[in-house]
This record gives sequence, structure tokens and C-alpha cells, in this order.
Amino acid sequence: MRTETSTETSTAARSETNAAARSEILRPLLTALGPWLAGRRWFDTRYAGAPLTAEAASVIGDEPPLLLHAVVAADGAAGPLRVQLLLGLRPELPDRLAPAAIATVPAGPWQGWQVYDALADGTVLALLLRTLAGGGAEHGPRLERSSRYPLPVGLVPRPLQVEQSNTSVAYGDRVLLKIFRRPEPGPHTEVEALRALTGQDCTRTPHLYGAVHSDAPGAEGLVLGLVEEFLPDAREGWEEAVRQATGAVAGTGPGGGFTADAAALGRAVADVHGALGEAFGRTRLTVADVAEETARMTMRLKEAAEEVPALARYTARLGALFDDCARVAGRGCPLYVQRTHGDLHLGQALRAHDGWRIVDFEGEPAQPAAERARPQPVLKDVAGMLRSFDYAARTGLAVVEDGAPAETSPAARLRRRRRASAWAVRNRRAFVAGYAAAGHEDPDCHPVLLRAFEADKAVYEAVYESRLRPDRLPVPLAAIHRLAAAPH
Repeated sequence: MRTETSTETSTAARSETNAAARSEILRPLLTALGPWLAGRRWFDTRYAGAPLTAEAASVIGDEPPLLLHAVVAADGAAGPLRVQLLLGLRPELPDRLAPAAIATVPAGPWQGWQVYDALADGTVLALLLRTLAGGGAEHGPRLERSSRYPLPVGLVPRPLQVEQSNTSVAYGDRVLLKIFRRPEPGPHTEVEALRALTGQDCTRTPHLYGAVHSDAPGAEGLVLGLVEEFLPDAREGWEEAVRQATGAVAGTGPGGGFTADAAALGRAVADVHGALGEAFGRTRLTVADVAEETARMTMRLKEAAEEVPALARYTARLGALFDDCARVAGRGCPLYVQRTHGDLHLGQALRAHDGWRIVDFEGEPAQPAAERARPQPVLKDVAGMLRSFDYAARTGLAVVEDGAPAETSPAARLRRRRRASAWAVRNRRAFVAGYAAAGHEDPDCHPVLLRAFEADKAVYEAVYESRLRPDRLPVPLAAIHRLAAAPH
């Protein structure tokens, strides 16, 4: 219900008080925001119940609905956490927005107005894009352009429910706004990579319109998000691979099952690596550099074995594999490092009508920003994709097993496991062959290094699965068993 005070507050008066009120509007709302944040997919549940503090806030718009853009912080045992919020402000909420309601503003020029999740309101999301296209809001979000492409407006917004740590909003079939829910000071890994790839006219990635920043006190220097090309017809590589793997395991799919796509994906990844190498440069590692890298892998293995006892039986063999990397480098086999994707898997590949696109260049979310930007061997990205094919095969196997009759014979189950393994092998080989065909580098020329990087990735997966998805721990353990048994 609007109060008399809010009803009589004119647009001009609100504009005059906006500058003073923006830093105060959040404070009385923090108590109500806590429980709401705890239910968001992108919020770290370890901070549920932690006190919130307001770092920055700005109110955008002259007439309701308004956009309240904010950055809040929480402090917990895992350290400080910064979160970006997009909230709507209306005197009253229509019935369609009632499920998005969060709180009522208790005081100030918007006293009695309703605060709600802006993602539910297309009018507010359209206001945000218009504001960015127009240069940004005073003391609020602004777009730092990074390409010659004009930013279209007047497009219908649609939030996408596909991410955990970020929020994406599609505008029509042309623009994608990615909101970094945990904004960090720049430079930002993904913005840097996409800006460079756009400058290289790389056709394997979405082009970048620009990055979103803010001059609001408390948010200076933070990279809040980015605006990039939207690919409306693209399908996620993971879903397509699992579908093909499921058919192959069940014996109902085509014999080749996805291999042509895997080869094309290999060429696309190689082209992205080539463009990144041109933009950021490549450096040849010394023997000492390689020894240092293998020492880090050995240390990660040791720490993982302490947490996942099933790894203990493989530590000697994997340790020897890691040591072989240093010996290979010592024999003069060159290893180069450059900017890479950093978290490459089938979920980061989209198949559009004209080929594959590689997306999400943030790197491994659990790593610090400086580590995510550190030059790496391209073989690490290749190893990540090889691991993803294994996961797709095992997921397809699980789908078939779950739908199989309870009285299925052991022989039938064995045939399905063999089909899953064969599907993974075919597509892993096709991906590597496609990568090599692009002419940048042949992974098969570095068998020891590729095997070591894949083993390192599988060790990481074993720790992750043991913590969060114990039922999937057999997937990386099977890969580790295979890699440890392979001749060095």
C-alpha cells in the first residue's frame, strides 16, 4: 500500500533526493534481503544467515518501475563475499509480480514502495539495457564499449535459467547481458578474452559489445558484467552429446554417434586457441618451468589422496607419470603456454546453425582471478574436453541403466558398459583429430603431457565428486585407473 508521503512525492523531488537516498535505501532492507539471498542459486549457502552490509546502491529511472542496483557484502568463515543485486521498485505490485516480492521500503522517498526481484519484470530489464546503451546511469551501471558493433535496444528481455554463479538475460535474439553475481575488481578474465577475440574477428565465439562497470561509491573498479552477442538457435554441446551417447549405449543410435560433431568441435577449440595466442602471445616453458608445474600436480595428487582414500593406490603410478613430463621437457620437447579457456567442457560449447561457438571464458570459478588469467598449455583445455566426453558417456549409460528392466542380465549390462566406453573413445579420438586438423598443434605429438594433464583433471574431479556428488565418484576413478595403467 502506498503511503500519503510516497504518493505526494513528485518525480522532481525524487530526482533531487536520489543522490542522497541511494546510499541509504539499502540499509533498512538488509534484514529482509538475507533470507531472500539464501534461496538464490547463485548465492553461496555457507553465508546463509551472515550479516549483510551495503557497499553500493543506485536507483535508475524517473517514473516507476525503478531499478535498484546494489552491491552488498557478507562476511563468513570462508572469507568476505560480495554480491550484485538487481531489484525492482514499484508503489504497488501487480499480481503477476507478487511471487517476486521481497520487502516494503520502510522509510525515505520511496517509503511504502515494494522491493522485488527485477528479473521477474521485463519493464525493468528493458530499462537497464536502454540505460547501458545510452552511456549508463550516474553513480550506477555503465557500459564500457569494446567493439564497433552497435548495441540494439527495444528488444524483449528474457532471463535464462542456465547458470549457477552468474545471471544471463537475453534481449530478443540478438543481445545477451551476463551479470556477474560475485563481481571482482578488473581486469576480468572473460572480458579480456572476449575483447581480444572480438578484436581478432574470431568466428568461434560470441562478439563482445562491452563490459559493465560502475562509478558508484563502493563499486569503483568492479566489473559487474558484460554484454555480448546472443546465439538464439544454439544448442548446448553437453545435452547433444548425452543424447547421442544414450542412443549408442541403448543400441538405438547411429554407429558413429557424434564423431563428426566432435571433430568439428576440435577444430573450433583449436581456432580459439590460435586467436588467443595471436592476441596475448605464447611463451615457451623452460625445463625448470615444467618441473615446477609437475611438482604442483604431484602436490595436488598428494592432497587429494588424503581426502579421497580411493586415490591412494594410484599415487605411485600417477606420480611417475607427472615426473615423466619433466623428463620429456628435458629431452627438448617444447611446451608453450598462452591464454586459454581455463574451464573447457561440453557445457561451454554451443552448436549454432553455422558451427560451434565456445563461451564462458571466466576460467575455473574456484580459483583466484590472477590464477585464472595465468598462461597455461593449451593441452589443459584439450584434457578438460576429453574428460567431458567420458562424463557424457557415463551419463548416457546411467540413463539407459535407470530405464532398463530390473531383471536385465549381467551380459546385457556388460554390453552397455562397453558401448559407453567405445562411444567415449571414438569421440575423444575425433576431437583430437579435429583439433590437429586445424593446423595449430597436434595433441597426439605430446602423449605424455596430455595424459598427465588429463590425470590431473581427473584427480580434481575425484575431490569434487567426493564432496558434492559421491555417486559420481566412479567416473573420475575409472579414468584414473585407465591413465595410471597406460604405459608412459
